[in-house]
Amino acid sequence: MNNITHRLHALGQSLWLDSINRELLNSGTLARYISELSITGLTSNPTILERAIAHGDGYDERIRVLSAAGLSGEELLFELALEDLTQAAELLRPAFDASDGVDGWVSLEVSPLLADNAAHTIQAANRLFARAALANLLIKIPGTTQGIQAVEEVVFDGVPVNVTLLFSREHYLAAAEAYMRAIERRLAAGLDPKVESVASVFVSRWDTTVKLEIATAFHNRLGIAMAMRTYRAHRELLASERWQKLAAAGARPQRLLWASTATGDAAATDTLYVKALVAAGTINTLAEKTLLAFADHGLIGTPMRADGGYSDAVLEEFRREGVDDAALAERLQREGVESFATSWHATLSCIRDMSAPAAAAALA
Repeated sequence: MNNITHRLHALGQSLWLDSINRELLNSGTLARYISELSITGLTSNPTILERAIAHGDGYDERIRVLSAAGLSGEELLFELALEDLTQAAELLRPAFDASDGVDGWVSLEVSPLLADNAAHTIQAANRLFARAALANLLIKIPGTTQGIQAVEEVVFDGVPVNVTLLFSREHYLAAAEAYMRAIERRLAAGLDPKVESVASVFVSRWDTTVKLEIATAFHNRLGIAMAMRTYRAHRELLASERWQKLAAAGARPQRLLWASTATGDAAATDTLYVKALVAAGTINTLAEKTLLAFADHGLIGTPMRADGGYSDAVLEEFRREGVDDAALAERLQREGVESFATSWHATLSCIRDMSAPAAAAALA
């Protein structure tokens, strides 16, 4: 087992892999990452799904088979995703069992085209979870205004949720509030309060977005400051009387997950965000390239402070530079939804193109 990844795991931070494709599964690479690099979970998103299906031929034959069987569009896309995730979930099941459901999860995102429709997101989330029939599957729902409404209802229904596309403390607190309301409602209804959830906070996109607008001295500092500020809110929430009451009743904390942790600046170290975001009880989901870089030459930084450290001072510096972090958080979330929707459309288009020969043959 790799020493550095094992040490991070021993400190209480989980490492998940932010990637999935058939080559990763069929070659035994994911199994090796689990056994050798302390990987205890897996995330994906519509852009990762697009890269897996549209670039390469690993899915071509299966798409033709499923198309010939009458599947098309999103139904076919989700079938492909669930085939992969079922295999990944089996590999991660030992971590799930050993941690009593804290670790060992895989994630499946609802269609990003539903980001502004709470009712349809609720229906889709429940349907996908039932269809998958996997104990260690998190359904990913974006933290938009409508998405947050859906999160509360879906968690109340007993579906584990990964709230994604969170960028700020305020985004995180909205997700946490929805989660707690759902657990409180479950307790009031006599239901089991143990429904797992993670809140995915995106980090590096802050820095890549503002890079051209700020002086070099400010590069690669904003994302970490926003993460530290969010971590302080998380720790304050866990110490609150409201949460302690839920915990005493058997509820599990909604874990913070650091997402978008690949370094986007060639002038910075490729493990910048892994080193900076060390915190027990949290998750860092890593792109494959970042995971391998960390395993090879990464360093474990000083654990994050519960009080947020110097984050407020850094944010004040950025505000004096003209960065409106509140407005930028909303912009980043909206751009994230739009980017995922673009990837979704591209993947569906690719599936249509690959399905065409099978459809033509069926009509012949």
